[in-house]
Amino acid sequence: MSKKRPGGESLPSAPSTATGPSPDHEVPAATPAPDPKRWWALAVIALAQLMVILDGTVVNIALPSAQRALGMSDADRQWVITAYTLAFGGLLLLGGRIADLVGRKRTFVIGLAGFAAASALGGAAAGPGMLFAARALQGAFAAVLAPSALSLLATTFTDPKERARAFGVYGALAGGGSAVGLIVGGLLTEYLNWRWSLYVNVPIALAALLGAPAFLRDRSGRRSGHLDVPGALLGCGGLVALVYGFSEAEPRGWSSPSVLTPLVAGVVLLAAFVWWQSRAASPLLPLRIVRDRVRAGSLATMGLATIGMFGVFLFLTYYLQVVLGYPPVRTGLAFVPISAGIVIGATQIAARLLPRTAPRTLMSSGMVLAAAGMVLLSSLTVHTQYVTHVLPALLLLGLGMGLTFMPVYATATAGVPAQDAGVASAVLNTVQQMGASLGTVLLNTIATSATGRYLHSHVRGPDADGATLDQGMVHGFSVAYRCSAGVLLLAALVAGLTVWHRTPKHAGHDAPA
Repeated sequence: MSKKRPGGESLPSAPSTATGPSPDHEVPAATPAPDPKRWWALAVIALAQLMVILDGTVVNIALPSAQRALGMSDADRQWVITAYTLAFGGLLLLGGRIADLVGRKRTFVIGLAGFAAASALGGAAAGPGMLFAARALQGAFAAVLAPSALSLLATTFTDPKERARAFGVYGALAGGGSAVGLIVGGLLTEYLNWRWSLYVNVPIALAALLGAPAFLRDRSGRRSGHLDVPGALLGCGGLVALVYGFSEAEPRGWSSPSVLTPLVAGVVLLAAFVWWQSRAASPLLPLRIVRDRVRAGSLATMGLATIGMFGVFLFLTYYLQVVLGYPPVRTGLAFVPISAGIVIGATQIAARLLPRTAPRTLMSSGMVLAAAGMVLLSSLTVHTQYVTHVLPALLLLGLGMGLTFMPVYATATAGVPAQDAGVASAVLNTVQQMGASLGTVLLNTIATSATGRYLHSHVRGPDADGATLDQGMVHGFSVAYRCSAGVLLLAALVAGLTVWHRTPKHAGHDAPA
């Protein structure tokens, strides 16, 4: 069965919810009655999502103050970030499958409570070791919380228009949370102290915990079966090794044994993981989830988008503070336009168009807009004005991210049986986390190398003056931005070639018992 769009393009029928997206099957007519409390449930899920995403960057601006207060060495300070990303990225698949086995509402509440406790522990840290441990605990509980939140959203909203609106909110938070984190981090660091960048999670988590029992409804998936322990060891071990290798590449260099060894080990472990998943009786990641072309294309689009996008926060923060001399609060506020663009793109444009527009059209258009924003940033100089160059670039980036992330979340989780919703959501979160880690390392390496070449060719004496150093830094950022634009255009191409169906009429239903 197929349908014709106004332009004559053939669109596949909605996929069967029992087997995942398939162009040859219509969705069964019988659908569950909508949850009357679903919009309150969205508010609870949105709070949790904001907390997890925000925490990825809120600590960044506070890190120099925390380093001074705790007597942290330059070599060790990266572990404030790495401890979180290692635990979060490495344990997501395990967290998603646990949610499917024991109940998503239950794991959502456990994740919230654990994240709040870990945040309080980090805020009260008396030394670097205590802070590192708290950050690792935050990542571990986030790995349980994030897939539970996304799978609850996917199984709560099944009507196409309501689903589009719900995922518009979720996509706006997922894309804009990092920018919001920079704003909040700057305000808390300047007007309170660095500890509040961790304490701020506690009231957010408590608010979500108060609403979860009353408003969240967990549709029944599979509650029997066993956890795939060999798969968990292979999959989580491989992801942890890769994230660790990426994080060590920046300070040590790509040729260091401390980088190559975990990267190779990660690839080998993940290869063994895929082999085992094809043979395990109760696999941690059923391969049918990633074999579907449309879902695989959505995942690839998300991975490429996060690789290309993550450099903007890192480089623009340095550009505003070091080159233009912005204080922390002004730096954070400078990112407001990108957050506004994401909200408008996700909730006012993509959410309205998705029910009647092919997802690939929104994804590809969003990535082209974001690439245009990156091209604008690549023209920055040490004398560039914020309003004339940075502001329009951030607006384009925000609109592009909102247009892309919202349909990616909706499409990648569509048509997944309820018993696999948690692990499918974990796969999407894992791709996003891995893309962010890889993008930060790759783009920073490109920028640093370009800066080094610039200084080598422009500095005649033993030392460079401040102006030359700034020019070299901006040159490195420009080269990295051009590379980011290329990656985003590749994401647009991948989405256009692979995501060839509309959002299902009904998605996220319970699978038959």
